[in-house]
Amino acid sequence: MTNNESKNNSQREIETEQETFWRGNFGDNYSSRNDFAALARANTHFFGMIFSHLGRPPCKVVELGPNIGLNLAAIKNICPSTKTVGIEINSSAHSRLVNSNSCDLAINQSLLTFDAKKNAGELSFTKGVLIHVSPEKLELAYSQLYNCSTKFIMVCEYYSPKPLSIEYRGQSEKLFKRDFASDMLDLYPDLSLKAYGFLYHRDNIFPQDDLTWFLMEKSNQNIDN
Repeated sequence: MTNNESKNNSQREIETEQETFWRGNFGDNYSSRNDFAALARANTHFFGMIFSHLGRPPCKVVELGPNIGLNLAAIKNICPSTKTVGIEINSSAHSRLVNSNSCDLAINQSLLTFDAKKNAGELSFTKGVLIHVSPEKLELAYSQLYNCSTKFIMVCEYYSPKPLSIEYRGQSEKLFKRDFASDMLDLYPDLSLKAYGFLYHRDNIFPQDDLTWFLMEKSNQNIDN
């Protein structure tokens, strides 16, 4: 299987204001701002902790919105044999994914339209991505996360008990905070909360952005693909 899969943007496209934003120059610039070694070390520590709750590293993971693949690189550092799939809307970031060693299959498509069941793995996740999805499309994003997981789902996002829209680098309607995990637990009764925690920007060893993570598990599912 090739490590590169692209889709014609005219096919099954759901182009929201937010998707147009991340597909263009702002998404390109985001990649440049976030390529640094400190985050790679922090991510390796973070995913090692997540995998400890799984019992073992998963055979296959699917990330919705990996950008240039820093999270997937951390996963490969922990377990090189884990197959990694990334669904990335920005073409420049996707090109870097294709040319990296972190992503076994890079799909240049919206997370709202890719074939989730075809690309399912034991663990599906987002990290700082659902906060940028249009609230009107969140249930579709949740469905995609749910359908591309055979066992575990992890969301690591900005948390708020009530939905909020926050100005993001001078832009409005581009960042939304809410209780994403609670939404999913309400939508899918077979999901249960397995673990949760908080990442802090003033952590003395592995600082990250202030993100809250939630690990959920599907019931009555076979962990092996």
